[in-house]
Amino acid sequence: MGNYTLPDMPYDYAALEPAITGEILELHHAKHHAAYVKGANDTLERLAEARDKGEFGNLVGLEKTYAFNLSGHVLHSIFWQNLSPDGGDRPDGELGDAITEHFGSFEAFQKQLTTATATVQGSGWGVLAWEPLGRRLVVEQVYDHHGNVGMNTTPLLVFDAWEHAYYLQYRNVRPDYVEKLWGLINWNDVIARYTAAKNATGTAS
Repeated sequence: MGNYTLPDMPYDYAALEPAITGEILELHHAKHHAAYVKGANDTLERLAEARDKGEFGNLVGLEKTYAFNLSGHVLHSIFWQNLSPDGGDRPDGELGDAITEHFGSFEAFQKQLTTATATVQGSGWGVLAWEPLGRRLVVEQVYDHHGNVGMNTTPLLVFDAWEHAYYLQYRNVRPDYVEKLWGLINWNDVIARYTAAKNATGTAS
C-alpha cells in the first residue's frame, strides 16, 4: 500500500513575500499540509485494519476523514505549484482563449474566482476547473476540502481560503489576501494542467 508524502516546495518559504510571508508559508506547508498527509496515511491504515477484522462500524467516519485529508493534500500540492515569485499577469494561447469563451472575458473570470474564494462559507477554496463532460472551464467553491464540487472536474488553479493561509498577515480581510494571489499565479503550471486535462477527456456524450 503506497503512502502519501509531503512534497518539497518549489521555492523558498520567503520567496512569495511580501504577498505571503515566509512565516505563514512555512506553517502552512510544514504543519498544515503535513497534517493532511499524515491524516490520509493514518486513515488508510485504519481502513485496512477494519477490512482485516471485518469490522465496518466506523466506515462512514473513516471514509469522510480519508476524503478530507486526501483532498487537502491534493489541493495544497496544486496550490504550491500554482504560485511563483515570478507569477502574475494573465494567460495567453489556448487557455486565454478558453477563459474568454467560457467566462466572457478574463476580467469576468477574475471577478468570479475572486468572489468565489472571498465568500466561501467558513473554510474552503476557490477553484478554476476543467469539466470534461461539457468540455468547459468552470469556477467552483470548495467547502473544507472536498464539498460542493462536480464529481468529474479537474482542478487547474486553486486559491486557498482557509484562515491558516492568510490570517496571521491579513487578519479577517480575506479579499485583500485573494487580490495578492493574482500577482503570484504561475500560469505556465495552470496551462500545463489545462492541456493535460483537456487532452485526457473525450467529447461529451
